[in-house]
Amino acid sequence: MAFTSFSFLLFAAAVIAAYYLVPQKFQWWVLLIASYTFYLTAGPEYLFFIILTTVTTYFTARKMGDALAKQDAYLAEHKKELSREEKKEYKAKVKAANRIWLIGCLLLNFGMLSVCKAALVEPFKALMSGTGLSFLSLGLPMGISFYMFQSMGYVVDVYRGTCKAEQSFFKLSLFVSFFPQLVQGPISKFTQLAPTLYAPKAFDGKTVSFGLQRMLWGYFKKLVIADRIAVAIGTLKGAEYTGVGFLLLSLFYAVQIYGDFTGGIDVTIGLAETMGISLPENFIRPYFSKNIAEYWRRWHISLGVWMKDYIFYPISVSGPMRDLSKWGRAKLGNFGKRLPVYVASVATWFVTGIWHGLNLNFVVWGMLNCFFVVLSEECVPLYEKFHSRFPGLKETKGYGVFEMLRMFWLMNIIRACDLFPDVGEYFRRVGSIFTTFNWNILWDGTMMRLGLTGLDYAVLGVGIVILFAVSVFQEKHGSFRTALAEKPAALRYSLIFAMFVAVILMGSYGIGYDASNFIYNQF
Repeated sequence: MAFTSFSFLLFAAAVIAAYYLVPQKFQWWVLLIASYTFYLTAGPEYLFFIILTTVTTYFTARKMGDALAKQDAYLAEHKKELSREEKKEYKAKVKAANRIWLIGCLLLNFGMLSVCKAALVEPFKALMSGTGLSFLSLGLPMGISFYMFQSMGYVVDVYRGTCKAEQSFFKLSLFVSFFPQLVQGPISKFTQLAPTLYAPKAFDGKTVSFGLQRMLWGYFKKLVIADRIAVAIGTLKGAEYTGVGFLLLSLFYAVQIYGDFTGGIDVTIGLAETMGISLPENFIRPYFSKNIAEYWRRWHISLGVWMKDYIFYPISVSGPMRDLSKWGRAKLGNFGKRLPVYVASVATWFVTGIWHGLNLNFVVWGMLNCFFVVLSEECVPLYEKFHSRFPGLKETKGYGVFEMLRMFWLMNIIRACDLFPDVGEYFRRVGSIFTTFNWNILWDGTMMRLGLTGLDYAVLGVGIVILFAVSVFQEKHGSFRTALAEKPAALRYSLIFAMFVAVILMGSYGIGYDASNFIYNQF
């Protein structure tokens, strides 16, 4: 049941209605039933995976949580008679036992995720042919990358003692399967989501209205912009489109993936908001970033936070990395001191790449991001020297625009790697930027042979201008919905109605008004 389908809209409306009609103490049960109903529409054969993750997550967290509770009770009871060393030794034994449970849960679940991803690529796809898992070659179980990371983050937090283990199996089941965020996140922490997910909510017209407005904005980005430009991207992937053709491809793909991914997140956050549930923001206008570090603080924020919390930081402060830092300082000076950070960065970006898929192009995409992150850090002294030579330049608007355009195009070129499973072909296209100067394709009629009509370009142009204008407003003034709510009702409802009509009349639909699915569904 795609978010862009009419059946999903009916389903969502029914869930919202039921949520507010039942007694408040049963509201989270409505969400749990709705979540599993939604999941079943993807295919009952996938139910095994989410249930296994839920069961292993619940019992592992409970086992570790009980051990920590017993530890605290024992230490409190014997506080006076135990020495500091004895307390430390007792804690170490509890931690070692919990570590075994943690590792077992992580290996089982990430192993299952790896099998599911491997089933989509050769030679594993061929090996699974004819087995009971051959259906996996048709696609990943819905949302498995998102609910798996969310669940394993919860288990690690319980192990660390930063999160209490949930005692109710069914409440944890809802945390794992909450249907709005199953498709493409955001990846939430238990301590963030649980308080708002389980709390009873009274109907609030403003909250529901704000949620519906955000959903409408998401559908505008997805259906009017992202799905319309998708046909041109399919054409521009052709081998004949090199040089300027590749630049066009990377530009169009930047528009598509932003409209598609942020549009989907808007629908997710908006739907949850209609029921008074707060989900973390996943995008904060990343195309306004001035450097690569800022970009990744603004793009797919929840995945970046997960990677930092559970991959980057544990590696960078581990014993081997501390030893490497000591050796590096002695042998390589300041660069050696930063080695542990760079090793952790490589590991983090490698995992980020394979999270997207077990294909070489995703690994290359991750390593390219890592390279430019490290390069940017190493060039900081040069940047500082340059700006000391030209004081005041950095504060000018012109230089700020230059920084944004530089970062925008750098990320466009790197991101285009998504489109080419053949990495050699990707680098050939990148190289053609410097060897093929076919600017004439912009005016010789080629643009009209990409699958878009003049009307399509006009709609895209207006849609992108609206998207840009709203983004500029949000960057300078904050929430557009809040500002709109303060305007006269006639203006407010006229704009909302105009947006609704634009989605209905100008949305790009397939046969039977079946819009294409979201790009991040495949991950």
